[in-house]
Amino acid sequence: MISTDKVIPGKQPNIREPSESAIAMLDELGTVVGWTRAAERLVGHSAGDVVGRSASVVLLHPEKAPTTAEFVEQCHAQHGWWGTTTLRHRDGHRLDVSLRVSMLWGQGESVRWLVSVTDIGEVSGEATNGLLRESLLARVPMGIVVGDPQLRCAWVNDTMESHDGISRDRRIGRRFTDVLPGVETEALASAMRQAVHSGPTEVHGYRTRLPSSPYREHTFAASIFCLRDAGGLVLGVCVISVDVTESRRARDRLAILSESSIRLGSSLDVMQTSQDLADLAVPLLADYVAVDLEQSVPGGEGPPVHIGFTGERLPVFRRTGLASIHHGVPESPWVHGEVVPWPPASPFTDVLSSGRPHLEPVLDTAPGTWIDRDPARAQKIHENGMHSLMVIPIRVRRALLGMVLFIRTADQGPFQEVDVLLAEELVSRAALALDNARQYAREHTAALALQRNLLPRRLKGGAAVETASRYLPADIDHGVGGDWFDVIPLSGARVALVVGDVVGHGINAAATMGRLRTAVRTLADMELPPDELLTHLDDTVQRLAEEDTDAPEQYPRAVGATCLYAVYDPVTRRCTMARAGHPPPAIIDPQGRVTFPDLPSGTPLGIGLGVPFEAVELELPEGSLLGLYTDGLIETRDHDIDVGMHRLGTALAQPSRSLEELCSRAMETFPGQAPSDDASLLLVRTRTLSPTQVASWVLPSDQTAARIARHMAARQLTEWGLGGLEDATKLIVSELVTNAVRHGSGQITLRLIRHQVLTCQVFDTSACPPRLLSARTHDENGRGLFLVAQLSRRWGFRTVSGGKVVWAEADLAPASAHAQALGIPPMSKQRPVLGSASPATPADPGVVPGRGPEPW
Repeated sequence: MISTDKVIPGKQPNIREPSESAIAMLDELGTVVGWTRAAERLVGHSAGDVVGRSASVVLLHPEKAPTTAEFVEQCHAQHGWWGTTTLRHRDGHRLDVSLRVSMLWGQGESVRWLVSVTDIGEVSGEATNGLLRESLLARVPMGIVVGDPQLRCAWVNDTMESHDGISRDRRIGRRFTDVLPGVETEALASAMRQAVHSGPTEVHGYRTRLPSSPYREHTFAASIFCLRDAGGLVLGVCVISVDVTESRRARDRLAILSESSIRLGSSLDVMQTSQDLADLAVPLLADYVAVDLEQSVPGGEGPPVHIGFTGERLPVFRRTGLASIHHGVPESPWVHGEVVPWPPASPFTDVLSSGRPHLEPVLDTAPGTWIDRDPARAQKIHENGMHSLMVIPIRVRRALLGMVLFIRTADQGPFQEVDVLLAEELVSRAALALDNARQYAREHTAALALQRNLLPRRLKGGAAVETASRYLPADIDHGVGGDWFDVIPLSGARVALVVGDVVGHGINAAATMGRLRTAVRTLADMELPPDELLTHLDDTVQRLAEEDTDAPEQYPRAVGATCLYAVYDPVTRRCTMARAGHPPPAIIDPQGRVTFPDLPSGTPLGIGLGVPFEAVELELPEGSLLGLYTDGLIETRDHDIDVGMHRLGTALAQPSRSLEELCSRAMETFPGQAPSDDASLLLVRTRTLSPTQVASWVLPSDQTAARIARHMAARQLTEWGLGGLEDATKLIVSELVTNAVRHGSGQITLRLIRHQVLTCQVFDTSACPPRLLSARTHDENGRGLFLVAQLSRRWGFRTVSGGKVVWAEADLAPASAHAQALGIPPMSKQRPVLGSASPATPADPGVVPGRGPEPW
């Protein structure tokens, strides 16, 4: 069977096409019987000048050249001739030419000669390439058929039979379509008719299998042109075909390798690189290709498998690349991502142990072979006609990343050693790309793990706020950045809200983000107000920059980070916030009105300008929505920040929606545009504690304060149904109030807050912080805070305007068992500690009960 296709301009075989040469046809005695227009252009003689005359009319020095008869006799002896000679142009100048003479056979034993002539004089760079191609043409066997105007074969050379298997006797007197019917032959005949009527046609390509190698497809380039008689009429149509299989294979190999240099290094994704490798090899090298990688390679996890593996259990390989000439890849029993089992004593285990490629030109499916022991593969081999196999290892140094399976089905030619060399070169290039992708995947996995561990897994707003968040890296598939957000529980049901942005991307930005988030949490535990916290965080960032300086004499580089820190109190509904170069928050009231508060911007962290940060306090209605975000959410390359802030506010101005819905809407403020920077969003909806959850009293600053505090606390716990906490709470309150009396002056206030925990707060006017002491055996003082620490889940203090607040938290569960475990008797049997007196009665003078929130 012959298949034809037009050779695309610029993709033609790497030889000089015969149609570019001047062609003449001579009879057995050397008389010109046919002439082409290309010959007329070359030597200046028209068909009328030379047809019917001896070829010697165009020789420059006939006295030095052999006679025509001698030359014909020489061609007879050699069945043709090729070489260089000198011709004479009609105007007299010389032409140095490359000349080839081919013998043609006609009816009986009649002979004709076809002469191909190419000018090699005054060559340019482009002409030099043409000369090289002409020299190749002189050594390549050409199939020649000359037909009459009705396309019946009149003359043919011996080479043509080796091209299509048609003998001379069967061909003479018949058309192509008569001796070799088919659609492809009809196309060739159509091109011949076109040449008869309108002149030379484009070079055509066709593929066929030679009788000498029926399992290997050959590619031919055919030129078609007309021979003319003395009157310029068409004498016949000539077809010259050249086997360009090897040159085309070489071109295809170069194309594969050239394409591999571009595509195999274009992605750092292991799966994509594997698929690119498979796609490159089909169909130019194989009909079906499968890429199997050791399972640790895609994720960059675990040590690689080394060549020469001799363990009892074979490594696990997964299918990561598939390509086939057939739709759906029916040859593969396994799809992308599936584990590919390998039978023992197979080509795959041989490659694993040796690290060398395996070539099986003809697959042996006889009983007892490795295929016979692998039913899944055997079935696919028989169903799809797989007949030739190559297994090429993917090696990087001594590591084996995987293997590539090359199979031929439709192409009946078996794989040869030259195919193995090409496959090895292709796979070696892929191995470098896969190794780079593996190294990147390993670092990326580490960066993602670091970021996942540094960002909060679950935000806890407690009784103060409801929360939701989103994080969108600039590179959605592989992005790791420096954005962070956090919700930090504080004492008294308060929460700290944090959002920050470290300049840059990658593992360094993520690591810096983690250090800053840890620093913020540490400073938040110190109960610092927002402006003081940012001041301490700024100092921390500057110290980190100094530590990262490579050389002592190098000026410390700025980390480049921004931060917004806010503290919300659900008792007072007040929110205090400060920012360090960060965008202001969006505040949406319950009616949907949007504001961006005018906060002092502050300077970014680590700049070292020494400008103090300023805090602003706002009172928020219950159910207010706060949106804390990074600048990647509000600015793009095409829009400024004002446009982004307006779109964000519009997206959030629907307070009836859930926070998750609002997050999704807000992250789509610039639909269809890839983010230019990491974008983070933290949404909080404020809550307010019911007045029934808070109780506070103003106490006298004397020795009766502890008695009154114990009594009021016990009565409030009974009202709340927390009688089981009475003993421990009365002791905690007594110790805190007694310390306030001893070390302070002026007003003392006690507050109890019931939320997830029970919080006891005592305000006094002293700025001296409490200290936990280690009392000796005979000391009568110094054990108060120790008992508080033992009876509470945690305790601490914070400075406020006009003094400080000391607080302690207890779980909402009976604590008497815990108190008894510490050897603490019930309050009715306790001796006064730290100056405490007996419990006061409700009628004690000096008690000013109150339930309204105070600004602490």
